[in-house]
Amino acid sequence: MTLPHSPGNVGEPRPPQAVEVHRLEHRQEEEHKEERQHSLQMGSSVRRRTFRSSEEEYQFSAADYALAAALALTASSEKSWESQLRRQTSAVELEERGQKRVGFGNDWERMEVAFLRTQWVLRQRRDRKALRWRMEEKVREAKELRELCSGRGPWFWIPLRSHAVWEHATVLLTCTVQASPPPQVTWYKNDIRIDPRLFPAGKYRITNNYGLLTLEIRRCTIEDAATYTVMVKNAYGQASSFAKVLVRTYVGKDAGFDSEIFKRLMVGPNVEFTSVLKPVFAREKEPFTLSCLFSEDVLDAEQNIQWCLDGRLLRSSGRWQTLYADRQASLKVSCAYKEDEGLYTVQVPSPFGLREQSTYVFVRDAPAEKPGAPGSPLNVRCLNVNRDCLILTWTPPSDTRGNPITGYSIELCQGESGQWVPCHQAPSGTCRCPIQGLIEGQSYRFRVRAVSTAGSSLPSKASELVVMGDHEEAQRKIEIPFDLGNKITVSTDEFEDFVTIPSPPTNVHASEIRDAYVVLSWEEPRPRGKTPLTYSLEKSVIGSGTWEAINSETPVKSPRFALLDLEKGKSYVFKVRAINQYGMSDPSEPSEPIALRGKPATLRPPAQVQAFRDTQTSVSLTWEPVKDAPELQGYYIYSRQAGSSEWQTVNNKPIQGHKFTVPGLRTGKEYEFCVKSVSEAGVGESSAITEPIRVKQALATPSAPYDFALLNCGKNDMVIGWKPPKRRGGGKILGYFLDQHDSEELDWHPVNQQPIPTRVCKVSNLREGHFYEFRARAANWAGVGELSAPSSLFECKEWTMPQPGPPYDVQAFEVRATSLMLKWEPPLYTGAGPVTGYRISVQEEGSEQWKPVTPDLISNTHLRISDLQPGKSYVFQVQAVNSAGPGQPSLPTDPILLEDKPDAQEIEVGVDEEGFIYLAFEAPEAPDSAEFQWSKDYKGPPDPQRVRVEEKANKSKVILKEPGLEDLGTYSVVVTDADEDISASHTLTEEELDKLKKLSHEIRNPVIKLISGWNVDILEKGEVRLWLEVEKLSPAAELHLIFNEKEIFSSPNRKINFDREKGLVEVLIENLSEDDKGSYTAQLQDGKAKNQITLALVDDEFDKLLRKAEAKRRDWKRKQGPHFEEPLQWKVTDDCQVLLTCKATNTKKETHFQWFFQKREAPDGQYDPQTGVGILCIEELSKEDKGIYRATVSDDRGEDDTILDLTALDAIFTELGRIGALSATPLKIQGTEEGIRIFSKVKYYNIQYMRTTWFHKEKRLESGDRVRAGNTLDEIWLHILDPKDSDKGKYTLEIAAGKDTRQLSTDLSGQAFDDAFAEHQRLKALAIIEKNRAKVVRGLPDVATIMEDKTLCLTCVISGDPTPEISWLKNDQPVAFLDRYRMEVRGSEVTITIERVNSEDSGRYGVFVKNKYGSETGQVTISVFKHGEEAKVLEKTRGHAEAPPVF
Repeated sequence: MTLPHSPGNVGEPRPPQAVEVHRLEHRQEEEHKEERQHSLQMGSSVRRRTFRSSEEEYQFSAADYALAAALALTASSEKSWESQLRRQTSAVELEERGQKRVGFGNDWERMEVAFLRTQWVLRQRRDRKALRWRMEEKVREAKELRELCSGRGPWFWIPLRSHAVWEHATVLLTCTVQASPPPQVTWYKNDIRIDPRLFPAGKYRITNNYGLLTLEIRRCTIEDAATYTVMVKNAYGQASSFAKVLVRTYVGKDAGFDSEIFKRLMVGPNVEFTSVLKPVFAREKEPFTLSCLFSEDVLDAEQNIQWCLDGRLLRSSGRWQTLYADRQASLKVSCAYKEDEGLYTVQVPSPFGLREQSTYVFVRDAPAEKPGAPGSPLNVRCLNVNRDCLILTWTPPSDTRGNPITGYSIELCQGESGQWVPCHQAPSGTCRCPIQGLIEGQSYRFRVRAVSTAGSSLPSKASELVVMGDHEEAQRKIEIPFDLGNKITVSTDEFEDFVTIPSPPTNVHASEIRDAYVVLSWEEPRPRGKTPLTYSLEKSVIGSGTWEAINSETPVKSPRFALLDLEKGKSYVFKVRAINQYGMSDPSEPSEPIALRGKPATLRPPAQVQAFRDTQTSVSLTWEPVKDAPELQGYYIYSRQAGSSEWQTVNNKPIQGHKFTVPGLRTGKEYEFCVKSVSEAGVGESSAITEPIRVKQALATPSAPYDFALLNCGKNDMVIGWKPPKRRGGGKILGYFLDQHDSEELDWHPVNQQPIPTRVCKVSNLREGHFYEFRARAANWAGVGELSAPSSLFECKEWTMPQPGPPYDVQAFEVRATSLMLKWEPPLYTGAGPVTGYRISVQEEGSEQWKPVTPDLISNTHLRISDLQPGKSYVFQVQAVNSAGPGQPSLPTDPILLEDKPDAQEIEVGVDEEGFIYLAFEAPEAPDSAEFQWSKDYKGPPDPQRVRVEEKANKSKVILKEPGLEDLGTYSVVVTDADEDISASHTLTEEELDKLKKLSHEIRNPVIKLISGWNVDILEKGEVRLWLEVEKLSPAAELHLIFNEKEIFSSPNRKINFDREKGLVEVLIENLSEDDKGSYTAQLQDGKAKNQITLALVDDEFDKLLRKAEAKRRDWKRKQGPHFEEPLQWKVTDDCQVLLTCKATNTKKETHFQWFFQKREAPDGQYDPQTGVGILCIEELSKEDKGIYRATVSDDRGEDDTILDLTALDAIFTELGRIGALSATPLKIQGTEEGIRIFSKVKYYNIQYMRTTWFHKEKRLESGDRVRAGNTLDEIWLHILDPKDSDKGKYTLEIAAGKDTRQLSTDLSGQAFDDAFAEHQRLKALAIIEKNRAKVVRGLPDVATIMEDKTLCLTCVISGDPTPEISWLKNDQPVAFLDRYRMEVRGSEVTITIERVNSEDSGRYGVFVKNKYGSETGQVTISVFKHGEEAKVLEKTRGHAEAPPVF
């Protein structure tokens, strides 16, 4: 078989015959191709040739006229008719030559072609004259048109066209314009004028070559992608043309300007962000959302809007969800993990390249299950996955919550079962662990918990799902291609020879050595055979000379095994054997000696940690990265406020770089930072702590000023004003540099060499009637800022209009949710007369209509505007009005959003420690160079004769020297040099000033604060304590105690204590008497502070205190012996027993306790000496228990008693009734012989103190023929006799005891009624049966004795309906009434008579009665004795009679 295009034939020389054949075939192929082309050309000529004569009317299109005019105006395009004819003739000859060479193959075709050509030449000659005449006519018309166009506005003959170029290339924009006179040309980029002098030399080159306009952009960058517009204008009008320039950087399969990406970008909207992504502080296991707003709708948003995390593209799946609606893109995370922490970026395409925003998301630790437990680990990954083992790694948590980590607990979940089970315990100091004993082909997920002495952390995020298998199997597969792209995959195992006993493994070595384990690896035997292999391992301690098998719980299927039980300090060698179904191989060669390593040390901390200012809420950190540390996983950052000892974690996911911006800090506060290195060995030591840094805006150059306005104009000078930069760079604006440009000149000229401190500048030496534009730069301590865009053109022409010029410097302060303060400066040009007022107009953002704010003019240069809608943006402008009318309006303000800022500061009004009234304002976010500008009534600074201003650490204070009515008014403050509005105001009213002056007087004339005035306490022994409490006093405080106008001091009966630390003054009077009656005054002095407190103990108040003191003294003496701690009292138990209880204390063994009732000792009383509790129980209370109860306790130290008067028992009976009512059980239903009975069990019932009422269907029941109600001591019942269907329904029992009422209900219907009624019928039937059943009523004795030859007569009474059948039995056998036996029945009496009894008549006799309702047997034992045995028989009979019955 031969293969085409065999590589072996390449480069070999061909034989001469083959070369000749190839040339001949090539020549023939070329001739045939030429014949086919010529045939097609001639056929096309025949079909397409049409001619017109000179007489035929020839129609010219608009394009023909334009072409004719262009030829007439361009000299280089003019051709003579002779040259045109020669050109046409040569073309005909060329065609004829080709025709002669090829031909049509027949004469008729050649003749037809010749005829057609001759006809064509003749027609050309005949039409030459007519064509020349028409051309002259067109030239004449074009000249006339050119003369008519002179003195016209510009128009584009050839407009601009869009370009797309690669980055760093050069693009040339060209267009052709016609105008008379020549127009003025201006180029714009995104509506901003292009001035080549403002850009690097050679960046832009603009030319105008007789109407051919060009703009050359060299070395294009992404910033050059924009819309470029050329504007041309002269005295007769203006015109413009624009084109887009797209700078491409993407290189790939979609690159190229004809691709869909290019088309979409060219026609898509210019999308910009209208909101800023801010840092997010989320919580572990909780959701968070990132959102941003766009200026335009994004086409194909699902594909074009991309979210990335640390540069990795995110897609909607699982926990992640990307949304877009109403120009808002959102990224929602349903459950956050610490792995989700990082830098999030949103990207959207626009015609000028990708636009993107980024922010950092921090994920805090979730609250621990146990206080003090560490945070959860993160980044759990599975490495070196084999058939039955793998290596698990993770990252330690940043926050251990003050308790060092002692280890890690590893859990696994098999498949998608959701059941997590512990599988391994890893020691501390390592974040890497081998997992063995897994099942081949099964899938697993793992998670890790950190363990400390305080408990276990929450579980980490689960690892990715891994499938156990031989991942080297793919290397043993070979792909064999065949048949045009098909292929066969063959495993090398299929080429293995048949092997019985495998060869030993080779290359036994330690692939990983740690402090707690060693991973042993080896290579499979070669050849290995086709059967599966397992392995057996052996180990030996160096120097022991013995080998020991290593046991594993499951067979080892992978060529690696982790050894977890090795001893530290010993060296081991290992052997491995291969096992298959045929047997075990020989051992491998021993490995090299292997020993466990020491515990790995954590990495050293990074050096040179430095903190720099960034924004008002963030700080930028940099540090030197740790070098030569391949195990480095990143860095953890910690922060704390200066002066605090508690560190806070900044990030919970290690940072990979060596710099980071810490957001979320409090403006104006000082912070300290440190950094720790993270590795598998854990979190390292802390770096050196940074110097405290105050959170402030970093100093930078300011942005450009903007919005220039002409404030006044003379013949040769102008006054220009402008708005300050929006970004001041965190520092004070030192001044401005202004440039001017005459529109008739090319160069800009500086106006000032030294910075202008204000935003108003007078520009002199101008030429009247010329147009000027201006631009400016702002300068601060960081340098000169950005150059502003040129202003509009202002004409230098002296103002003579009677109306005033525009006000300027219109600013909004004190912006709140519904109000703001608008201030402005009066116009510099007042017109024909002074300004009489101002008119304020407002415009809502998005609207074009200006509305007046107030109906009347404003006389001041400030106005508080209220009643605005919160959340909306407004624009304001001001017009000055004089007698001639309103003047020019000011520049509109920037849009002002009305909202209450959460951190907005207000003016604080108070009194300081020295008693001065002050108004203070604090601005933590103010720049270092900021100034606090105070104003009173918005008219200027407060009078320095009346106030004093102090400033310290972003705080300013206005202190009133001599507060008075002159100081009333509105005080406002504005913080300068801040990018945002920081201002506030406060109106000081007369009422508020009076309160402040009162407080000031109290501070300047201090009074010792009284916490508690004079208090009177009676102590345990009857002493009287007089005391008062004031605030804490200094050690130098003095006390003077005045009693009845005389100072007193401590004495044995009256002790005085003065505790300055506690502010306590007390007087202890041991025995209160009449000598102590009077007034007590405490005079206190502590420095300047004084106070005086008086207590009057006179008249009834003193007498009452004296009686209480004496009673207290007596009671104390009583308590020196046994006494009652709890007096005698009664209570009712749940069992409705009445207990009389009391409790004695201070008893001893000899103490005697007695109970008395009606002055008689009650022996039933009990007393427990251990607890001192005495109890007297009344089982069933009755009126006999009414009386006086008394308990006494006595010993050699004294006696005490307690008395309880129970002569009135109503309260106890009422309580018994209440408890009895509460003890009532739920109503039960019972069927009886007579009907249905409803009842409730109670523990107590007293008809005098308890009332019961029965209700049926809410209707009260009364006892009658069919319904009977009653009660016993333990039951309340209702009996329904002969129940019927009308008796069905709800029954309610109401039990009233005193003021308490309880209701019990049951429903006698349905199954309950049916069951009770069936029971009633059954019992009724049983009663009838029992009543009519045959039975022996009375008469027969148990035993009867009789002497021989006597006559025995036994009589019994029977009953039954119908009359029962009667029969007698002897020893359970029927008695035959013959000879001596005779039975007689007289009504209900039945008599049996036995004559001449003998011993054979002894036995057990019974009478059996029976009817249809039942039967019964009455028995008697007959004993017959002989003569002489009478005494024995009597004793025996008596013994039977006394013996208890036997059942």
